[in-house]
Amino acid sequence: MTSPMTIDPYQIIEKYYLKDSDIYYVLVKHSEQVRDNALEVAVKHPELNLDTQFITEAALLHDIGIYLCDAPRIHCHGSHQYIQHGYLGGDLLRSEGFPLHALVCERHTGVGLTLDMIMKGNLPLPHREMVPVSLEEQVICYADKFFSKTQLNEAHTVDRIRKYLKRYGESEVQKFDVWHERFE
Repeated sequence: MTSPMTIDPYQIIEKYYLKDSDIYYVLVKHSEQVRDNALEVAVKHPELNLDTQFITEAALLHDIGIYLCDAPRIHCHGSHQYIQHGYLGGDLLRSEGFPLHALVCERHTGVGLTLDMIMKGNLPLPHREMVPVSLEEQVICYADKFFSKTQLNEAHTVDRIRKYLKRYGESEVQKFDVWHERFE
């Protein structure tokens, strides 16, 4: 995957978030943790030939839609449900002219959301596949599982991630396990 042009993720974030606000701090701290974890995977696995520029940009922007959602614990006071932050961020980045970065936004929830999951769960999401496809999307989604926006100074263990994902089905755990084996 090659990103068509270099972008400044912080400049984009600052269009939507007040730099000295609590929500800005939460978003940037979490996104930098995800970025750093994803870049560690890229360094460990040069054979994957990952686009580290794109990973840097997209990891920093993957949660840009949170401000549109109602999640007071992380200082978000929007009108949408939190599960919608991915596709809302994707719409925002598409409007900014970054369609590849937008895909990371909408495909990073859980280990990805299939159309079947969206339909069966009656989730308030567009009816389409939202599953990471490219290796860069997968690495960012994987890296995101290790960090929470409510516990910023703590990385999750693999066991904790597996336990969390198990609530959504064994197939979610299996997908994570495949990534863990491939990326660690």
